[in-house]
Amino acid sequence: METTILTAIEALLRTKGIAPSRFGRAALNDPRLVFDLRRGRQLTPANAGRIRACLQRLGAEG
Repeated sequence: METTILTAIEALLRTKGIAPSRFGRAALNDPRLVFDLRRGRQLTPANAGRIRACLQRLGAEG
C-alpha cells in the first residue's frame, strides 16, 4: 500500500515541482513524511486516506 502511495507522491512532486517537505506538511503536518516513506515508514489506514485526499487536492490545483 505505501509503495503505491509513495509512487503517486513522487509523481506529483515531479510534475508539480513540489518539495517533499511541503507535501508532507500539507498532507499530515509532517515535513519528514516523504523522507520517512522512502525509508519504509508504515502508514495507518487513516493517514493513508489523508494522503490520498491531499494527492487529489494538489493534483486538481493548477
